[in-house]
Parts: sequence; structure tokens; C-alpha cells
Amino acid sequence: MDIQATDAMPDAIRAFWREGRIVAMPAKRSKRLALLDYVAQSFEPGVRYPEGSVDEVLKQVFDDHCALRRYLVDEELLSRTADGTYWRSGGQVDVG
Repeated sequence: MDIQATDAMPDAIRAFWREGRIVAMPAKRSKRLALLDYVAQSFEPGVRYPEGSVDEVLKQVFDDHCALRRYLVDEELLSRTADGTYWRSGGQVDVG
């Protein structure tokens, strides 16, 4: 799993992304949701991930990977079990 800026990245979040990393978390919720959705798309729907695997992906793009993981869960883009298993539970899905 690798998160990179692509042509599909919404213009609204490009200002928060530099050299493959999130440089600031948007204060405005709509922009933050767009950024989080972009990150969540790196996780395959229907696949279960241990916390360590999620952390490895998030560490690649943001210094505070724990906060990023919390944002994703709080916004219901990722869900988790009590034992630390995560799965993608929201966001856009490419059906093409």
C-alpha cells in the first residue's frame, strides 16, 4: 500500500500535500474529510488489517500517524475491533 499524489487528488487538498506527505491537517472539515478519504482509499474494502500494518501506511504520509488513524476512525472511514483489527468502512470506492 502506497499513498501518492496523483491526478485524481482533489485540488482542495493539494495544498496540504508535499513530496508524498501531509504537511498540515486542514482545519476546515470539508477539506479534512477530502484528505482523509484520499488516505483511506489506500486500504482495500473488505480486507482486515492489523494495527501495525495500518500504522506503517500512515507513518509514510504523516508524522502523527496515531492522530491520523484516530481521524480516520472518528470520521468512519476506518473501523476497528477491540483487538486492533482495522478495515475500510467508508469513503469513495472505485468501481471501474
